[in-house]
Amino acid sequence: MKEIKVLGEGANFTAVSTGRFDELNGFELPMGEGVTVKGKVFTGAALKATGMEMSLQTMAPGQESPFVHAHKKHEELYMIIKGEGEFRVDDETFAVAEGSLIRVAPAGKRWLRNTGKTDMVVMCIQYMAGSFGADDTPAGDGVIL
Repeated sequence: MKEIKVLGEGANFTAVSTGRFDELNGFELPMGEGVTVKGKVFTGAALKATGMEMSLQTMAPGQESPFVHAHKKHEELYMIIKGEGEFRVDDETFAVAEGSLIRVAPAGKRWLRNTGKTDMVVMCIQYMAGSFGADDTPAGDGVIL
């Protein structure tokens, strides 16, 4: 099974690599109860992230999410990096393709399928819903050095 490679670490950063997107199939993610998702990797622990989780996934033509799911507290942002498919949230299904961004609230029941003829690559960032306040804009939180 493929592993995340650490590129560098310091007091204020961690850099890792999952490798080329066309090599994501080397990862396997055990989800429990006999469910393993091939081609998916979570990166938060390797990055030593403290406020989010991130995953990368490749889906072959015709492949779909192994289950519909929702969250208790976490919002998710899906980014379609390559390919095309259909995304369902609750009772609404819509087409997605490279460049599509989909934000799903914790209670949203989500599911994804690759409807294209090539692999689809998806990045998903999971974070605490409602954690940003009025001062958490890029200008409000940023410090010009």
